[in-house]
Amino acid sequence: MTVDAHHHVWDLSIRDQDWIPELSPIRCDFTLADLEPEARAAGVRRTVLVQTVTVPEETPEFLALAASHDLVAGVVGWTDLTCPDITDELARLRELPGGQYLKGIRHQVQGEPDPDWLLRPDVRRGLAAVAEAGLVYDLIVLPHQLPACTKTAASLPELTFVLDHLGKPPIASRGLAPWSGDLRTLAALPNTTAKLSGLLTEADPATSTTADLRPYAETALEAFGPARLMFGSDWPVCTERATYGEVLDMAGELTAGLSAAEHAEVFEGTAARVYGL
Repeated sequence: MTVDAHHHVWDLSIRDQDWIPELSPIRCDFTLADLEPEARAAGVRRTVLVQTVTVPEETPEFLALAASHDLVAGVVGWTDLTCPDITDELARLRELPGGQYLKGIRHQVQGEPDPDWLLRPDVRRGLAAVAEAGLVYDLIVLPHQLPACTKTAASLPELTFVLDHLGKPPIASRGLAPWSGDLRTLAALPNTTAKLSGLLTEADPATSTTADLRPYAETALEAFGPARLMFGSDWPVCTERATYGEVLDMAGELTAGLSAAEHAEVFEGTAARVYGL
């Protein structure tokens, strides 16, 4: 049974996704009804629904979706980490319909101009509250922000950090350093895990193949090991480049050298364990 540890949904009639360019093919609605047949056909039986925008209304909506749909086994939502009453806010979210599906919190750190945003005292206080609530924290960052991720994770050993999209390595330019070294430094901390997701989006759309992604996937497998790495489709963002099934097939090619037990970790065990699915 495959777990997709990272996907999104959105309805533009409810809320604009202002990060999507006007002429993008993904500037349209994507719902669980759209995802389900593709996921089922690919052998995916459980998913983790991840936040897209930093507005408080989205997380309750996602929790309600999880409560009404057996495909979604967990939600990574958003709340303001710097809010003085974040402990109460996390408790409130857990008490909402579907609140038991809240598994983690994420903020668009990649959009913060300060590369050390994660190290701010008010942010650290919020992250400590996330840990106290028994939740994990997803890191959506750019390569230059990885050192701050490492310092933050080292200072909060009680909190599990999940690195989305391997920190968005520079695949299009075929660069490995300094991303690879920074990734290994982060992975040396036992409270860190990562998602084998979103790589195709970082590649050159004109020339990229699975072979172009392989050095980055192999670096992550070596650094984290299969027991701390999990598959995520990044649907529907991935549909700009490939179908849902194609993305899953590519992930299979990138992990073809693993044993059956290791493969099961990447495609189910790690996500189930980290998110408590």
